[in-house]
Amino acid sequence: MSTSTTEAPQTPAPETSHGVGAFLASRLRQVGLIIALAVIILLFQVLTDGNLLTPRNVTSIINQNAYVLILAIGMVMIIIAGHIDLSVGSVVAFVGAMSGIFIVKMGMPWWLGVVLSLAIGALIGAWQGFWVAYVGIPAFIVTLAGMLTFRGLTQMVLQNVPITPFPAEYTAIGSGFLPDLTGGQSVFEILTLILGAVATIALVASQVNERRKRVRLNLESDPIQWFVLKLVVICAFLVGLTFVLASYQGTPIVLVILAALILIYSTVMSNSVFGRNVYARGGNLLAAQLSGVNTKKVDFLLFVNMGVLAGIAGIAFTARTNSALPNAGSGFELDAIAAVFIGGAAVTGGVGTVTGAMIGGLTMGVLNSGMSLLGLGSEVQSFIKGFVLLLAVAFDIFNKRRGANA
Repeated sequence: MSTSTTEAPQTPAPETSHGVGAFLASRLRQVGLIIALAVIILLFQVLTDGNLLTPRNVTSIINQNAYVLILAIGMVMIIIAGHIDLSVGSVVAFVGAMSGIFIVKMGMPWWLGVVLSLAIGALIGAWQGFWVAYVGIPAFIVTLAGMLTFRGLTQMVLQNVPITPFPAEYTAIGSGFLPDLTGGQSVFEILTLILGAVATIALVASQVNERRKRVRLNLESDPIQWFVLKLVVICAFLVGLTFVLASYQGTPIVLVILAALILIYSTVMSNSVFGRNVYARGGNLLAAQLSGVNTKKVDFLLFVNMGVLAGIAGIAFTARTNSALPNAGSGFELDAIAAVFIGGAAVTGGVGTVTGAMIGGLTMGVLNSGMSLLGLGSEVQSFIKGFVLLLAVAFDIFNKRRGANA
């Protein structure tokens, strides 16, 4: 036993001592999630006679699910820290309502209305974060109260009457596209092709650089076969998405916003002190406190961040519908939470990734779109989505027990 312990740090990378099969078995949850998404896409592509992956429908899936994916970014951070936020749907509605008051009713410039609306989202997050972090009320109770409070405030502000229409610059946030450099004269939209190529090259460069760094520092790294396969699959997905979007109307503006948020928050959670503190707080609260982590500050900032992201989602949704609605955001909190848990986050906290939450959200989005194309009723859709969520969590528990008994 002592010999193996001494020799383990000298192993340059796991591929020299473990096969790809053993590695995949240790990453069963993540690999299974990707395979499940691929199977669902292929299944509905066949069942809908190829309509699922048409350029128009792919663009529709992005626009219809972008605000839920934005919420999932903040929600996965909340859940990693061991909390929950039930208020985000109501905050989406309230921020959208306030943007309508600022821009339509008061005649403010659209950009100023957006800034003020995001500030309101941050204030809501600070309000809820104060009660959770510094008063000590469980997040479930605080955000349940917030769900009721901000839904009521939305209805009071709007007087149960929608506000519409918004300026074209505002609605472009949720339903617009980046400008077509060819003026519609090309089969493929050039700017989208350029952005897709840049994103693919940047991804490959960053992944290769990260792997070289980990190997140089003698840290655990993926087997080379899995690393190459993963890069090929991701690049194929990006290239395919690029050509699909470029053959329709180009890149949705909301996709650019979502991509920027994914990049920023993935970096924060994996490479920053704050990200490590969030994982530490959710993994073991007492150990984090003894290690010097200011867990109250972490909790407070998490809810402020969630408020800002809910504000962004609220603006995106209101812009897409071109209307501030009293019932906007209904059920969004459940969709975001489902995306996070399907994406591999642990109910007990300490585990989860932004990328996993995005895959979980895409899984829910593809299910919604595929079932709608098949003409299934809302009751059937709810049943299937609930069953998928239950299976995802059950699989996670099974995987943990299997690892514990190994």
